Amino acid sequence: MKKLCLFLLLASAIHAFAQKNTTGNRVSKKADSLQNQIVTWRRDFHEHPELGNHEVRTAGIIARHLQSLGLEVQTGIATTGVVAILRGGKPGPVVALRADMDALPVTERTDVPFASKVKTMYNGQEVGVMHACGHDSHMAILMATAEVLTSMKKDLHGTVKFIFQPAEEGLPAGEKGGAEEMVKQGVMENPHVDAVFGLHIQSYQPVGTIAYRPGPDMAAVNPMKIVVKGRSAHGAYPWSSVDPIVVSAQIINSLQTIVSRNLQVTRNGAVVTIGAINGGNRSNIIPETVTMLGTVRTLNDDDEKMILERVKTIVTKTAEAAGATAEVIIPFEHHYPITYNNPALVAQMLPTLQATAGADNVILRNAETGAEDFSFYEQKAPGIFIHLGGLPKGGDPITAPAHHTPDFFIDESGFALGVKALCNLTIDYMTMHSK
Repeated sequence: MKKLCLFLLLASAIHAFAQKNTTGNRVSKKADSLQNQIVTWRRDFHEHPELGNHEVRTAGIIARHLQSLGLEVQTGIATTGVVAILRGGKPGPVVALRADMDALPVTERTDVPFASKVKTMYNGQEVGVMHACGHDSHMAILMATAEVLTSMKKDLHGTVKFIFQPAEEGLPAGEKGGAEEMVKQGVMENPHVDAVFGLHIQSYQPVGTIAYRPGPDMAAVNPMKIVVKGRSAHGAYPWSSVDPIVVSAQIINSLQTIVSRNLQVTRNGAVVTIGAINGGNRSNIIPETVTMLGTVRTLNDDDEKMILERVKTIVTKTAEAAGATAEVIIPFEHHYPITYNNPALVAQMLPTLQATAGADNVILRNAETGAEDFSFYEQKAPGIFIHLGGLPKGGDPITAPAHHTPDFFIDESGFALGVKALCNLTIDYMTMHSK
């Protein structure tokens, strides 16, 4: 009897492995067959970029493709967002997959034949527009993922929700958009999402690799605006002034002590940066007001609370000590939570990533102080945000053109791997959690 039970268990395990292996092969072959199409989509998006909340052409191309697959498609969500639903042939959980659609106000400097020549108005000035962070790649990969999974519809144990999101890069003051607005408009409900997966291509990570991190992966971001008010005077008679420029300089220097003296740096990293300062318009006039813009990045909720309190104290008390006043607006414009990858879900799905890319090509990465509004989806369901290599083989990650810069460049040969990863994460999660 024991031998019979052992035989049945072994047979069941072999059957399950064979099924999984067959499914993985189907995904791999289909994804590889779409590689050229993914590149074509990506290059078209790259040549015709659109800023956040203006992705009209982009959203139209995506919606038409999803409709051609026979999916349930909704458009105009959070201004230009597109959501499509694929209902599998068998009961099971709901998995959401997300790609961002917006480009950046950056003038492209690459010499690729599909380089952007687009210009538009942004914050009152003419700017170039460029997919300088890889969102063109993300969209093309998710479009192909939708095609692969739709071809396997009858075998899927559950439902897939494809989310194409506008305005990940943020918006001018007064506008709404991005993941936060998508969530507010219900994209994680009807049907309720049980798990969410997303990816980001990286110009400094070798092509053919996937990087992951359980727990805090990318930082919470708090933009800030600081307004220092003093007393104006002639530049020749500074004793008649309360000089807001001097006060601002003291504030900037003091803010840098927060990370070096208040943060337990062996536990988590953080950043306090002033990125813009504006005050005065002549060499011989001490102005009345100085305005500064900056950002705070944190990887821990307690650190975030502490740093924001320290910023407010340093700014207001430094100004007060000099006889000036200061106002701190934080968060200013928007706030992104920490991109937090559910550790239990990461542990569960890591074998899938390793089987997809090869164990040697799956890398545990360090947390970054960059930010991602994918974090809003992870507040509604357990999620994993993975990073796909886009650095050409033999390239130097240190000298690779950075994201958000005019020379940003991606090796397109790794796109099919991104499709395989999203498909296999979806299928394996569904299989593990189907009722």
